[in-house]
Amino acid sequence: MKLGLASRQVQSFILCAALTCTTLFAQGKTSQPGNSRITDEYPDIVELDAFGGGSFFGAVSGGLGEKLANGGTAGGRVAYNFSKYLGLELGYNFMVNNVRLLTPIAPGLPSYIFGNQIHYGALNIVGNLRPRGSHFQPYLTAGVGPIDFDPTAQAVQHARLPAVDALYHSGNLGSNLQVGVNYGGGVKFHLSEHFGVRFDARGLWSRNPTFDLPNTNTGGIYIPGKQSMNGFQATLGLVMYLARAYVAPPTPCTPAPPLPTPTITGAEGTICQGKPLTLHANVQAPSGDSLTYAWTLNGQPQSATGPDLTFTPNNAGDFQVQVTVTDTTPVAQTPAGCSPAAGPRAPVTATSTVTVADSTLSISSVTADPQTLTCRQPNPPNAGPFTAQLTANVSQGACGTGNVTYKWSVTEGSLTNDTNQTATFDTATLNFAAGAAEAQSKTVTATVTATDQNGHTASQSTPITVNCQPIPFVRLDDVVFAKNSARVNNCGKRLLVDDVARQVTGDYDVVLVGHRTPDEREFVGGGSRRRRGRRGAIESGQSLDEARALNAAAVLTGGTGRCASVDLSRVKVDWVGTDQTSTPKPGLCGTSTHPKQLERRGQIVTEADEKRRVEIYLVPRGAAAMPPAVKQIKPLPEREMKALGCPR
Repeated sequence: MKLGLASRQVQSFILCAALTCTTLFAQGKTSQPGNSRITDEYPDIVELDAFGGGSFFGAVSGGLGEKLANGGTAGGRVAYNFSKYLGLELGYNFMVNNVRLLTPIAPGLPSYIFGNQIHYGALNIVGNLRPRGSHFQPYLTAGVGPIDFDPTAQAVQHARLPAVDALYHSGNLGSNLQVGVNYGGGVKFHLSEHFGVRFDARGLWSRNPTFDLPNTNTGGIYIPGKQSMNGFQATLGLVMYLARAYVAPPTPCTPAPPLPTPTITGAEGTICQGKPLTLHANVQAPSGDSLTYAWTLNGQPQSATGPDLTFTPNNAGDFQVQVTVTDTTPVAQTPAGCSPAAGPRAPVTATSTVTVADSTLSISSVTADPQTLTCRQPNPPNAGPFTAQLTANVSQGACGTGNVTYKWSVTEGSLTNDTNQTATFDTATLNFAAGAAEAQSKTVTATVTATDQNGHTASQSTPITVNCQPIPFVRLDDVVFAKNSARVNNCGKRLLVDDVARQVTGDYDVVLVGHRTPDEREFVGGGSRRRRGRRGAIESGQSLDEARALNAAAVLTGGTGRCASVDLSRVKVDWVGTDQTSTPKPGLCGTSTHPKQLERRGQIVTEADEKRRVEIYLVPRGAAAMPPAVKQIKPLPEREMKALGCPR
């Protein structure tokens, strides 16, 4: 939607406000030198905000130019700042913005205006640009909620006056509920511990309200739907803070520093069984302190008392190593009145898991090339790719693995060379839902298991995406009729028998859609109701578009004379009266001595007749989706088709 000057001014103002908040935020951070704590200086855990201001909306470019006049707003907000920088806010706005349809419905008439009130409740997320409790608090916010556009009782009463309704078609005027989105920011400033002021500027967006008026031009006022409306709101409010102000705890006494926690090194890299391993305990102790070390291996005490432990692992697996470091040097007395008292520092402990490798192997990568495939469709055929090459790369352990064998598997589909390092996956046997209207996709998991000569195994998988597009319907040439006629002429019969019937296979059904033009009779023979007719003729009084569709179906299913023998269950029909939303596609016929041409009355039809037609579609068997021209698909009426037989 193109916005007017007011909408562009709204965007400029919001951008200016955001830049101003950012500048003030930067200034605020430098305005308190030496103040390292700016969090919770003021009690703003819970906020109550009463506000008032102005609301402004841009015009809608479609229809009669729906425009909400500039007006006022008032309301309240409740906010809960659950973290240092984030909060939730529940707000209610009451706005008065009368509605004007800028374009009159006819020259000389005034544009239509009516009173309007807006009720908007929203839940917003608030991002504070300075920590909670700051004296000066800029913020950004965005939220969503229901917005009710409600004409005033006087406006509704006026719109339903007989004289007004007769001229403007305004009798249905009523309220309209939409989803409203708001976004913007502002700044809050503490005046005291529990009170402050707040300036807020934010944009508003919603689908444009239609007020239950017509969506298309019916001769009176109307508002097209499914368009959007932008607005802007600027408010000034008084904030009340309900939480308790922050009180700093007393400064604790500083005890003597503890002994740092040690770390254990030396088990980096690959460790094989049967080879000696030395571990080292690292600890940052005060200079001159005396340390003792106590080691355990899998819970068993070791003889080492220094910072190093050497042992030879005799099997593969995990070994739990622990060292306890004790500082035996006395600690100086802490300041008077503080604790702990003088004495040695508490021992510190470090643990580490040492993993000893076996003669195992690992899979470094499993790839599928390509990783995205296409399902196989025979009619119409698709381009693929249908196969992917699967490759596994293994890394033998540092302690040796020997020969490696492979076995591939997939969750669905087929494989070849599944015992080789490289296998081939094929989508041929994948099953997808038949006749689906939407594209389908499956993720197939290919897994390889590698086994070394000692029986150790490793497995790894890779996904393969298989996409399957729905088989599209196929539109064939239209059968065209002479004015006020439902008879299928020779050209139409050749199209139906030679072109259509041959393509009704196991994959496709045929759908016929009948049309007529406004200048034709609505019913066959000019009647207004059905009467039983003789065999081979459409019943008098049947609608012309229905008769055309059923006559064409009879040519496909009649089974005698010049008619085809398509099963009744493979043919479906619809008739849509004078609806011409689909583009005509008149069929062409010819003979061995005459080129293909459009038929006229009796033999060839003029271009003026191209909308007096039956559309023909080939639709995938069992498909749920139908061509756009079809309004209400119907099976063939068996009784009527038997009565028609093969039309002459």
